[in-house]
Amino acid sequence: LATGVAEIPESTHLKGGLSASNHRNREDSWFKSLFVRKVDPRKDAHSHLLTKNEESNLYKIQFHNVKPECLDAYNQLCEETLPSIHNDKYYPCELVGTWNTWYGEQDQAVHMWRYRGGYPALTEVMSKLRQNKEFMKYREERGKMLLSRRNQLLLEFSFWNEPIPRKGPNIYELRSYQLRPGTMIEWGNYWARAIGYRQHNSEAVGGFFSQIGNLYMVHHLWAYKDLEAREATRNAAWQHEGWDEVVYYTVPLIQHMDSRIMIPMKASPLQ
Repeated sequence: LATGVAEIPESTHLKGGLSASNHRNREDSWFKSLFVRKVDPRKDAHSHLLTKNEESNLYKIQFHNVKPECLDAYNQLCEETLPSIHNDKYYPCELVGTWNTWYGEQDQAVHMWRYRGGYPALTEVMSKLRQNKEFMKYREERGKMLLSRRNQLLLEFSFWNEPIPRKGPNIYELRSYQLRPGTMIEWGNYWARAIGYRQHNSEAVGGFFSQIGNLYMVHHLWAYKDLEAREATRNAAWQHEGWDEVVYYTVPLIQHMDSRIMIPMKASPLQ
C-alpha cells in the first residue's frame, strides 16, 4: 500500500543507530575522562627520586616503651651495650642517637641506627649479633623491662643533612608525619625548598621517610638548646618569605602528626 512516506532501508536504520550510539559513547568517554586522574608512567620508585642515590644508607628507628619502674635500669643497660656495637668495626652500623622522651609518650626510649651499605649491611649486622652472646643476654634482660616495642626502616631525604655527632647540651624534637598515600613526592618537592628556611641556627639534624613499618611516614629530627630556643627558632621561620606557602600546601598532605621532645642518653653521639 502507498503511504506517502518513503521507505527507509533497514541498513540505513542500523547505520544511523550505530552512528548515534558511537557518538554518545565518545561523549560519555570524554565526560568521564574529566574525572579520571592521569597517571604519568615512572621508571623509578619514589624512594629513588627522594633519597641520595650516590649513597645507600639505611636507617632503623626503634621505639621502646619501658615499664616506669625499670627506666633507670633500662638506660644503664643500653649505655653499657650499645656503644660497644657502635665502636666495633666488625659491625657495619653506627648509633646515630639514643634518647628518652621528655614530652610526648612517657617512659619511652628512641634509638636510631645507620647501616652504611643498605639492606646487605643490615642483614650482616643482624646475623652477627645473633652470634654475640653479650648482645643476646642484653636482649633477654631488655625484654623483661619493656611493655612494647616497634621499629621502622627509613631512607634519608636527599636535601636534608646527614646526621653527624653533636656536642651538647641539646634537646631534640622528633616530628613525625603520617602522609596521605601518594603524596610523598609532593611533600619532598616542597620541603626541598623549605629546608633552606630552617638552617639558620643549625637546628636541622635529619629528615627520613619510611620503607618498612608504617608507610608514608616522615620523620624530621631537630636540635635546640632548650624549649625557649625552639620557640624562637620556629617563630623566626615565619619571617622568611615562602615559609607560609610551604606550610599552606603541605598541611593538607598530612593525615596525622606527632611531636616528641627528647633528651639524649649519655651514650648518644647526638648530645
